[in-house]
Amino acid sequence: MSFNVDPILLEVFKNGFEAVADEMALILMRTAHSPIVRDAMDFSTALCDAQGENLAQGLTTPMHLGSFRDAMRHLMEEYAGDIHDGDVFIGNDPYLASGQHLPDIYVVKPIFHDAQIEGWAATIAHHVDVGGLVPGSNSLSAVEIHQEGLRLPFLKLRRAGVPDPVLPRVIAANVRTPDLVLGDIEAQLAAAMAGSRGLTAMIERYGAKTVRAYGVALHDYAERLARAAFRELPDGVYTFEDHIDGLGDDPKPILFRLTLTIADDEVTADWAGTSPQVAGGINAPISFCKSNVYAALRSIMGADVPNCHGYTRPIHVIAPESSVLNCSYPAPCGARGITGYRIVDCVFGALAAAVPDRVSADGAGGSTLPSFSGRTDGATFVFSECVMGVWGATSGHDGQEGVPHMASNQANVPIETIEADYPIRIERYGLAKDTGGPGFNRGGLGIVREYRVLADDVYFGVRSDKIAYPPHGLNGGSPGAPASNLLSGSGGDQVLPAMPTRAMTLGTGDLYRHVMAGGGGFGSPLDREPKRVIEDMLDDRVSEAHAREAYGVVLGMDGTLDIPATTALRARMKDLPR
Repeated sequence: MSFNVDPILLEVFKNGFEAVADEMALILMRTAHSPIVRDAMDFSTALCDAQGENLAQGLTTPMHLGSFRDAMRHLMEEYAGDIHDGDVFIGNDPYLASGQHLPDIYVVKPIFHDAQIEGWAATIAHHVDVGGLVPGSNSLSAVEIHQEGLRLPFLKLRRAGVPDPVLPRVIAANVRTPDLVLGDIEAQLAAAMAGSRGLTAMIERYGAKTVRAYGVALHDYAERLARAAFRELPDGVYTFEDHIDGLGDDPKPILFRLTLTIADDEVTADWAGTSPQVAGGINAPISFCKSNVYAALRSIMGADVPNCHGYTRPIHVIAPESSVLNCSYPAPCGARGITGYRIVDCVFGALAAAVPDRVSADGAGGSTLPSFSGRTDGATFVFSECVMGVWGATSGHDGQEGVPHMASNQANVPIETIEADYPIRIERYGLAKDTGGPGFNRGGLGIVREYRVLADDVYFGVRSDKIAYPPHGLNGGSPGAPASNLLSGSGGDQVLPAMPTRAMTLGTGDLYRHVMAGGGGFGSPLDREPKRVIEDMLDDRVSEAHAREAYGVVLGMDGTLDIPATTALRARMKDLPR
């Protein structure tokens, strides 16, 4: 730096940038029209500097935010010399706009002061539908991106403050729920306008030169803190493998292979050996791969590290071209979220060998994404949600339940909202007994969610995982129970794979039941204090039979702990191969 940084003023700017990004997030959430944005909070906001690098990120989805820089560079290079005050840009295409998948639409506004770009207000939101093969546009059966919906390179939604009269009509004509999609775009626009006002107010107070200088200082500060955090990790090469179950009724496992190298103050994530891209919508663009690696490594840093681009500088991501983590045109990407979750899980799996006390055992693998669509009262409805969430255990506590995967930070849609707006009744929402992976600390219990359909001719699809490869434990902990999908109707019960690719139509009275996988355990279950096992039994989390089989805890005829029988059973179980 060519000037002396005032540490107090740097903290003022850090919090000021974060306040602007958070205000953007709150405005987007409160003005959104669709449940997946308003209630599930599947969106993100960022305040970027003039170079398009994150100064701060809003309250919501971490897996979005590391990709802003690539998208901004794409936009700035494409429109070099043609960016004006009052312009607003929109785009979503992974290949034409460095997007993530087509439902995630960027709305971005340059922030001018004295005829010079001083920053960008950037938003991204998951839209309930952008057309394509299936309602909700999360097609698992698509074999190319052209089947997935409306593709938008970066276009001008507003030109020097004047709204484009044609683009909203084009969007409306290509989606199944135009009112919701256009309403959510307006919410993104309102958030971007708020971001512009917020940074402008800071410039007017401190001056553009000072704001720019402290933006640079913030990146440098975050980089120093990140490098210091990495120096605390043991140098080494750590490997980990994980899987996605695969697509369709005869799924072929999709392999994720990570080599994580920690060398002094830098970390390299090399995905050589990962499966090639597939003929299905779970491929990830490289920007999405980087974003999830950044999010995972950020989670082991201290809370004081600014969430700006600077902390990513010591992180290097390598993924083979045309792989499921660095797909090539025209690979489909519509359901790529599950791939992002597995990226984070792999990074945690590798870190477990280096810092086992700072990561959790494997969790439920991210969100389950059911989609329902049909027609009521002469209009098309589309309902999708991201069902969260279960964590694995850590060295310090049992796995958490009712919390999102750390890469998403989203929420389940309230039952009352679903039942008020759609012909669906939620018949059960709770925890599944005996599903948490046994351990000294137990994994979180799987979440049960049951959907009763109250109309005929309803399209149904689901993206889930962790049926064939349940969540692993750590340090001697046992795996969690696998996930399950069950359809029940007039034709009987039908067990579904993790990601069915065939079209399914439901009728009045049909029931979809999903049980998420339980989190993995941490430490040997035979070392868990019997008192804690009995407390789980009293809370209806663990059955008496599971307590005996998994933990070696035996109750007497009076329902109290049988200490001699428990001691003897645990001794026998410790002698058995595990």
